[in-house]
Amino acid sequence: MSEEKKVDFYDFEGLLDKAYEELPENVKQHSSRFEVPAATVTISGNRTIIENFMDIAEAMNRDPGHLLKFVLREVATAGTLEGRRAVLQGRFTPYLIGNKLKKYLKEFVICPVCGSPDTKIVKKGRFHILKCEACGAETPIAHL
Repeated sequence: MSEEKKVDFYDFEGLLDKAYEELPENVKQHSSRFEVPAATVTISGNRTIIENFMDIAEAMNRDPGHLLKFVLREVATAGTLEGRRAVLQGRFTPYLIGNKLKKYLKEFVICPVCGSPDTKIVKKGRFHILKCEACGAETPIAHL
């Protein structure tokens, strides 16, 4: 007879333990390894410079152009990528920039089903979908 653990159908804790044991390793450890660097914001005259913009985009595993487009639309201004930094027209506080980056994370990076950052944006027909590589969930994206 095998040593397999018998789980009673109504034993919630036992079922929960069994489900947790069957999760892949990358799903169990996603929150501890995912860190996005805080934005290093410098205000120079009438321009706001995000010094570590490319580092932020790489940590999120997203296209820097898409991230910049989102930030520019959120703060209603113009801007460009210059090397590894983003230059925005206007004066914006580090707090505001940080909030916009958190909003981007919530809408375009973090899986709404399992909370994993292991997602990618895929196009299905004319719609863009946030596909989670950890749990397989597919969530439509409101606007891209």
